[in-house]
Amino acid sequence: MIKVFQRWIDRYFSDEEAILLLVLITALLLVIISLGQVLAPFFTALVVAYLLQGSMSWLKQQGLRHLTATLVVFLLFSGVMLLLLFIILPATWQQLMQFIYELPRLAARGQELLLLLPQQYPEFISEEQARAWSRQIIDEVASAGQAAVGYSLSGITVLMAVLIYCVLVPILVFFLLKDSEQMVSWFTGFLPRRRQLLTRIWQEMDVQIANYIRGKALEILIVGAVSYSVFLLLGLNYAALLAVSVGLSVLVPYIGAAVVTIPIALIGYVQWGFGDTFIWLMVAYGIIQALDGNVLVPLLFSEVVNLHPVAIIVAVLVFGGLWGVWGVFFAIPLATLLKAVIQAWPDQEALAAGGSD
Repeated sequence: MIKVFQRWIDRYFSDEEAILLLVLITALLLVIISLGQVLAPFFTALVVAYLLQGSMSWLKQQGLRHLTATLVVFLLFSGVMLLLLFIILPATWQQLMQFIYELPRLAARGQELLLLLPQQYPEFISEEQARAWSRQIIDEVASAGQAAVGYSLSGITVLMAVLIYCVLVPILVFFLLKDSEQMVSWFTGFLPRRRQLLTRIWQEMDVQIANYIRGKALEILIVGAVSYSVFLLLGLNYAALLAVSVGLSVLVPYIGAAVVTIPIALIGYVQWGFGDTFIWLMVAYGIIQALDGNVLVPLLFSEVVNLHPVAIIVAVLVFGGLWGVWGVFFAIPLATLLKAVIQAWPDQEALAAGGSD
């Protein structure tokens, strides 16, 4: 048994770069797990600065100096943040509060419609089933009310966290953009000169992760805007809130679209009943999801490494369970990084066999 273990160690960990890569990955995981909440603003700024590097490089290729390009990109980023904070988020928050306030009325309307279903479709739904669903609605509304009260009591803490992000993240983004070259040089100075494995993995992942995150942000914007336009055209209540939910649902492949369908169908059914407008709503929503999956995603993510659907779902569950919303957002890039590390990991027996050929 000891010999087998020793042979496995020699096969996969005899290369010093493999040991270095393992140490770096382990150290990064320990920092994220132990100090993730404390360093969350820094990690957020780091991700944002990394995404803005593409715009920085393009502007410098057009002849702008580094400081000028930094100021232009930072001003554009600040403009987007102000638009998000003062226009999009307030409108969404207002509709969310309105939805919570009207939830009992919506629940009562939903109960009335449910109790009519046994009369309209007696062959599919019995009166006992309708009454059971009605009681479940009452229980869910009560739970939602308690959750809303608990959230309002912690509102000061949430407000302080938002203020910290609004102040610290832009400052960190500016200095990360401005001094990125010096920081990268400082960090690489601690690495050995021979780092072909690290360079290969980084070059493989740099373009793919950047393209994925930029594409996902663009997908959220497009899907959310189109959904909002359709909901507004049909006159659906809480159009902004539901459109934001549809946009964010693309973060969780396969699962998000199915989950967000439920509130859209419920609100549409309570508002119109099972009529022509409700059918048009569901058809339009189905078309949006079909165009997103079959047209938009292939266009935006053509250069991203394809992963098996099972691997994507497992990555979402694992990283989402570890790091919440951020884990869900970065599940596919992290899974792609893991795949690249496994594929690039040095295998001494394979290398020896290749050399002998």
